[in-house]
Amino acid sequence: MSAMVIVGGGHAAGQNAASLRQEGYDGEIIIIGDDTHIPYQRPPLSKQYLSGEHGLERVYLRPEKFYEERNIELRLGVTVTKINPDEHTVITSTGDTVSYEKLLLATGSRPRILNAPGSDLPGIHYLRAVDHVDNIQAEIPQVNNVCIVGGGYIGLEVASVIVSAGHNVTVLEMEDRILQRVTTPKMSAFYEELHSSHSVNIVTNTSVSGFTGDTRVEKVLCGDLSIPADLIIVGIGIIPNIELAETAGLACDNGIIVDEYCRTSNPDIFAAGDNTNHPNPILNRRLRLESVPNAMEQARVAAANMIGGDKTYETIPWFWSDQYGLKLQMMGFSADGETEVIRGDKATNQFAVFYLHENTVVAVDAVNSPREFMVCKQLYGKSVDPVKLADLGVDLKTLI
Repeated sequence: MSAMVIVGGGHAAGQNAASLRQEGYDGEIIIIGDDTHIPYQRPPLSKQYLSGEHGLERVYLRPEKFYEERNIELRLGVTVTKINPDEHTVITSTGDTVSYEKLLLATGSRPRILNAPGSDLPGIHYLRAVDHVDNIQAEIPQVNNVCIVGGGYIGLEVASVIVSAGHNVTVLEMEDRILQRVTTPKMSAFYEELHSSHSVNIVTNTSVSGFTGDTRVEKVLCGDLSIPADLIIVGIGIIPNIELAETAGLACDNGIIVDEYCRTSNPDIFAAGDNTNHPNPILNRRLRLESVPNAMEQARVAAANMIGGDKTYETIPWFWSDQYGLKLQMMGFSADGETEVIRGDKATNQFAVFYLHENTVVAVDAVNSPREFMVCKQLYGKSVDPVKLADLGVDLKTLI
């Protein structure tokens, strides 16, 4: 008998299985994932789980009994090696052939590897899975100097945790500024100042040329520059896992191509999460998003449509980051704006930057400003008076 088969073990996989049951599907559901843990959240890995504030149980999307009670089969530590679309089957690394009625590819992404001389030395880590963090935690008590390669949100979150634990931290970024790919120069400057105030050494316009050390890494080489480091964490981006889809003949281009129903070029195969290149009707363009809310919403949409629904994906992209007790909440893309309006005071670490295109709200970066973030969801796409938007004396709801 065929089942709903989900390939992957992250946010999209766990949410899709839960949503299938919520939608009333009572047939067999099988999750096949190469991770040995039940589906878990990734954001805490670089924050509360790394710091030790949260144990593993708090990182799980849902407790193990959730899957048992809902008769969701988990095949953990197992890889799907091949999809046979014509036969509606997948082949696993254990040699099993599993038949599917509908298939969801929630294969996510993997860290981009830094290939440089010495990159195989002990002490060099990536941070994408629970096991990665466990390995880092095991080494941290024995080290003094930590170097983080990559000045994106993940690298900066890790920096805030590790420097707060009393270690010397250097962040290396090859671009002109940290967060260059995802935000504006002013927000980059704010976060550089924040990290510098916590004694993080940020070095920009610098590329890694190699690593040296005897029994483990001891230095990072950046051309003529040499930085002492006995633990390295590399965070230079991710690569969508699309190889399985490609070999199955599915359309792929910077991700697995899906339509507004999260359906691939094969009508019985769906995809959700970091690995999808999907249309966004609100933004009127296709995107590949590295975003938990995106993965969760796509998983819900896919679940409804896997059992015959016609639900469409229509969501404004949003993200968040936690550093030094400051919560940054982002909606939309700041690059879509041509002007900025600041509401609040950066000096107090409580402010929101609204991005406008012809006075229409297209994005917001809200630091410790949850109200502004929530109202932006309703202001998005609406024309506003920039003066009133900046005026703390004006209730934002009056602008909706």
